[in-house]
Amino acid sequence: MNERELNRMIDAHEVAVEMAFPALMRKVYLWMTLALGITAFTAYIAANSFAYLNFIAENSWVMFALIIAELALVFTVSARIDRLSLNTATLLFGAYSVLNGLTFAPILLLYSGASVAKVFLITAGMFGAMAFVGYTTKRDLSGIGRIAIMALIGLIIASIVNIFLKSSGFELILSYVGVIIFVGLTAWDAQKIKLMLADCAAPDEEAHKIALLGSLSLYLDFINLFLYLLRIFGSRD
Repeated sequence: MNERELNRMIDAHEVAVEMAFPALMRKVYLWMTLALGITAFTAYIAANSFAYLNFIAENSWVMFALIIAELALVFTVSARIDRLSLNTATLLFGAYSVLNGLTFAPILLLYSGASVAKVFLITAGMFGAMAFVGYTTKRDLSGIGRIAIMALIGLIIASIVNIFLKSSGFELILSYVGVIIFVGLTAWDAQKIKLMLADCAAPDEEAHKIALLGSLSLYLDFINLFLYLLRIFGSRD
């Protein structure tokens, strides 16, 4: 292989990367938006179903079963993505979105529809701003990401403790901490996804799997940010 052929191959690779990257980034946010839409639609239908709400009220174990199923799906997609086909991983992501909607339905009933809509818009604005910062900044956000992960572990432990304490004041503090954590995670995840997809030479199945995992991460950031903001700004019915 002479120098001209080598340069031609390098140029072709760079062109392929430049063409693949924007398409993959669009997929990340498209999948995330679709998942949020599925969750919102499912939550709306479930919240307006007397049979479902009555079933939840009479069988407290159902909520625990839904949460366990959610954790199982997230673990399966995240830990076994290499062994799953893209179609299977996408279906599992969709199933997780549905389960989230079923879980949210009783929670959303605690708040007025106007306040839920208001908090959703606040969440969308904050999420969009931080995702933009993470995508455009030249600063390495991995340090912020590591701190946010450690803080998240502490938040989970504190939240479990507060289940027994039942302190509304402590819950409010934890909600503010949760907002700060997921604001940081949103920016970090946006940057991390960008860097991972920038190395993909073509939009093949493996690249699409990376995009799918990225959309799942951002989806989780959005959902958790929304829930913590709802606790702070939501108006109870």
